[in-house]
Formats: sequence, C-alpha cells, structure tokens
Amino acid sequence: MQINEQTNQNEESVHVLRLHNSLMMRWIYFGIGLTALLMGILGIFLPILPTTPFILLAAGCFARSSERFHVYLLNHRIAGPIIYEWSAHRSIPRRVKRWAYLMMALSFGSSILIVSSYWLKLMLFSLAIVLAIFIWRVPVRDTGVPAQKF
Repeated sequence: MQINEQTNQNEESVHVLRLHNSLMMRWIYFGIGLTALLMGILGIFLPILPTTPFILLAAGCFARSSERFHVYLLNHRIAGPIIYEWSAHRSIPRRVKRWAYLMMALSFGSSILIVSSYWLKLMLFSLAIVLAIFIWRVPVRDTGVPAQKF
C-alpha cells in the first residue's frame, strides 16, 4: 500500500501544472515557450539546433503559462513520452538517443559535404562533436516498458 501511495505522489509531482500568479509573467513564459517550441521545430530541419532541449523548455514554460499548450505537448504522440521521461526520471529513451545520433550524423554529414570552405567543415565537425558529447551525457533509462501517456 505504501509503494502505491509513493508512486501516486511521484506521478502527481510530474503532472502538476503550476500557473504563475502574475498575468505579465504568464505572458513572458508563454512567449519564451512559444519561441522555444518554434526553435525545436526548426531543430528538426537544421543540424545546429537541438530539438529535445527546446521542446523540454517549451513544456516547462507552458506549465507556468498555459494549461492548453502544456496539455497539448504532454499528449503529443512524439513529444509527450519524452517530456514525461525527462520530468519523471531526468532521462531519455534509448531509441530517442539513437534517433538523435542518426539525424545528427545525416544532417552534419551532408552539410560538411556541401560546404566548400575547410574552416566551415571544421566548424561543423566541431559542433557535431560537442552535440554528440552533450547527447551522450544525457542518461538513458531502459525499463522495457514504453513511456506512459498523460
């Protein structure tokens, strides 16, 4: 009985929506969240912008500003499980990490082949290494159970 109560308390702490008291601060959080969401969407197509951190930032900002946008992100079929995993366990699923490596290799690799300047190639390669190290440092939690939906 005690384990179930602890589990419920942990799940509730992940799902808590705490809107800011100040209307002005809600608008500021909403603006930052919307900007982060747009940057995350751009990160799908641009090799230099990481998608996941921007989506997580948007979820955090929407939790303080807009219940509607926060619930939308939590129920999104792709972003929702990632946000839940990060909120609950500060980790990402292994398949997401593999997907990030693949997309990063494809986008940086094609960009390095396209540019002609050796300095740009070196800069892109350096950015790819830094991003790969960042992704490598994010913990992975393998449970064998798919991430829960809200």
